[in-house]
Amino acid sequence: MGKIFYLMGKSSCGKDSIYKKLIEDGELNLKKITGYTTRPIREGETDGVEYFFVTKEDMKKLNLIEMRSYNTVAGEWCYATADDGNINETDNYLIIGTLESYECFLRYYGRDRVVPLYIEVDDYTRLIRSLNREKQQASPRYDEICRRYLADEADFAKENIEKLGIEKKFENYDFLECVNNIKNYIMQVNIM
Repeated sequence: MGKIFYLMGKSSCGKDSIYKKLIEDGELNLKKITGYTTRPIREGETDGVEYFFVTKEDMKKLNLIEMRSYNTVAGEWCYATADDGNINETDNYLIIGTLESYECFLRYYGRDRVVPLYIEVDDYTRLIRSLNREKQQASPRYDEICRRYLADEADFAKENIEKLGIEKKFENYDFLECVNNIKNYIMQVNIM
């Protein structure tokens, strides 16, 4: 049976960069699970690549595995994953999500199929990374960085991580080392 490797961690821990590197690794042969969102597309994003950018009405029509809503400074943004026929039982997949969405995947697919990949970085490093990324936007939203930063403190509280049985964690201070550690872990899980 194929596995779903679930990449998660607080904002600006490097999930997107790690995800891209792992997906590009032909040796791992991981398939993408593309989620859906109602948030505005960011500069440099492509519809159907990072997310499917949809309206709230379109999202309501999907066969949802999980959905989260956030009241941002720019309005309500929804994120979801749908059972849209693109996940089979034999391939291995990689997805980025939150603890809440990970829990939904566990209920939907089972603990034997969903493997957590938790990324850690200290708060100072995350804040600097997020500020640097945001200042490159045409209209930086520093207030949204603050909202996400504070929300992550509650969402990724130690007790929430422990409740879901996530023990294996990957530190992302040296990007290539982190990616290599995750790759080795994925290969080890696939052999078991």
